[in-house]
Amino acid sequence: MDDKFTVFPNGAIYVDGNTIVAVGAQSTSPPPGFTAAKSVNTGGTIFPGLIELHNHLSYDSLRMWAVPQKFTNRGQWQNNSDYAMNVSRPMGEIAQSSDPRLLAAVARYAETKCLLGGVTASQGISLKGNNVNTYYRSAMRVVDDPGDAQFPRAATHIPDVDASGWAQFNAELLRLKNSSLLLHLSEGLDQEARAAFLALKHGNQWAISPALAGIHCAALEPKDFAIMKSKGASVVWSPLSNLLLYGGTTDIKAARSAGLDIALGSDWSPSGSKNLLNELKVAKIANSVFALGLAEKDIIAMVTSTAARIIKWNALVGSIAASKRADFTVIGPQSAADPYSGLIESRETDLLLLMVDGRAVLGTPDLMSSLGQRGESIKVGTSTRIINYGTGDPRVPTLTFAEAEAAMKDALSRLPTLLKDEKAGMGVSQLKLAAGPKPELSLALDEEHLTGYVQRVRLPYHGQATGPDAVFNPAALAAAPLKPLSIDPPSVANDPGYGARLQAQVNIPAAVKRHLKVYYP
Repeated sequence: MDDKFTVFPNGAIYVDGNTIVAVGAQSTSPPPGFTAAKSVNTGGTIFPGLIELHNHLSYDSLRMWAVPQKFTNRGQWQNNSDYAMNVSRPMGEIAQSSDPRLLAAVARYAETKCLLGGVTASQGISLKGNNVNTYYRSAMRVVDDPGDAQFPRAATHIPDVDASGWAQFNAELLRLKNSSLLLHLSEGLDQEARAAFLALKHGNQWAISPALAGIHCAALEPKDFAIMKSKGASVVWSPLSNLLLYGGTTDIKAARSAGLDIALGSDWSPSGSKNLLNELKVAKIANSVFALGLAEKDIIAMVTSTAARIIKWNALVGSIAASKRADFTVIGPQSAADPYSGLIESRETDLLLLMVDGRAVLGTPDLMSSLGQRGESIKVGTSTRIINYGTGDPRVPTLTFAEAEAAMKDALSRLPTLLKDEKAGMGVSQLKLAAGPKPELSLALDEEHLTGYVQRVRLPYHGQATGPDAVFNPAALAAAPLKPLSIDPPSVANDPGYGARLQAQVNIPAAVKRHLKVYYP
């Protein structure tokens, strides 16, 4: 995924520690020092690690929401009672838990879903408490909190979400000269959604800079994309989420015509793809149905080289080249005509190996053993993969995936009594809660409001505050008692009903559904 889209049909990558030393054809002589190095044949196609620039990880244990009607902007579904019952209130309940094992389970389960989709970097889980505002990180890189000084930290939290003034937001953008701000922008297809973009203009000046990556931008018109390009901004696209909620998606053809960089994100499991491998397929389908003019290598760039460039990580990851970090996503042999098609067509069961910073974190038993890694055995469909999370986040209790899955299943099944049970001393999986002070950290739900983690700025347009935050009323949605929910399986290979749930969605266009049925019968 370099500038020339170089492909080595039989390639070799030489890695020392966490760094790529050399890349070339397998037939060439190894670089100095590698004559006696251990050689591992992956038996697959090696890509740069997949980078996801939009996900609300805290929600990824929830099943896909059966969207009841077509919406035209985010404020409408945000205030829908069915959404509250199935998405916002369940996670709000879990976020109030005083059991640190449940926080650990939320994080471990979401992280594992990303890893099973070939992701080596995604947005983190927001954590708050004791004057600490941070993000959960473990096996994969976290865009918001990479834990490595060489990687610029992407801003995904607007410090003053009420934006006491346009000037303050603009100053925040201008401060980010060598990093990025991932901002939800114009979520929906109507003029109310577009107003959030128009509110970025004050007089003759736009609060747009090369730091700004607008997530969704679905309501933007060609002239709006031209303005974004002139200011050096970029776009993050989540097509399935847009189609599920609004029946349409971002005008990617216009965005590309304007010359904008475009990345891809699965958004979240309640109204998006289960993981990035699945979102790649939706991007390909949208490209075909809406005649977007994308080549398949352009779609793969959205989750590798282009994504890295947007967050200013391109000197370190996003392509396989000497001096870059050893982040790799390896898929098994494919029948596709080119490697880009092969990655788009691949399933979770085709993922052979995932390496982050030179360490194997997930792979087939043989490859993990060859690379000196042991770990937990998990089932992906009928296949077995070994996963090694490493040392993990010291502030969060350590759980295996099996323990995290059991804890989340239990918590979701006991939503009506979860907090009441905790007050009686019973935590997840009916285990007794440890006595002592409350945990230091808790979840901050970045898709909800009143947490201080909102990723949207409410600037006025024609005297009205843009965005749904101004009208969000959680109390009005809290009347009915919660109901037990089922967990979202960690992969499509573990979820036989996934295709049927997609076909049952009321807003996805018929042509898109026909293509989806090929992948998810």
